Amino acid sequence: MIFKSPLARAQGLGSANKGTGHWWMQRVTAVALIPLSFWALNLLSLSFNADYQETIAWLDSPFNIACIIAWIVAVFYHAALGLQVVIEDYVSTEWMKIVGVWTSNLIFAFLALIALIAMIRIIATG
Repeated sequence: MIFKSPLARAQGLGSANKGTGHWWMQRVTAVALIPLSFWALNLLSLSFNADYQETIAWLDSPFNIACIIAWIVAVFYHAALGLQVVIEDYVSTEWMKIVGVWTSNLIFAFLALIALIAMIRIIATG
């Protein structure tokens, strides 16, 4: 026989009031990545088909570099949010879930920082 009230049994199992913000940020980054990906694909196409100086000249435009930097930030943030959902849904042990989310967030932040530094160095030396 269970002597706990329904509220006591449900405590700790419900919403942590963070799910809505997480869900919205996934959608916002996904929508932002649609037009920003065209700039990334344009840069990729340019880097395959043009020489280095033409690519640097294209990146020298403030609008183009801002779009590529925004794409880098959005894509890594979106990936981190998505992987966090996968870890939270499929890892059952609580400490492994916490370690997995922290580790993935640190890895994505590190990769985004490396990509941003590389982009800034390309522009600075171009």
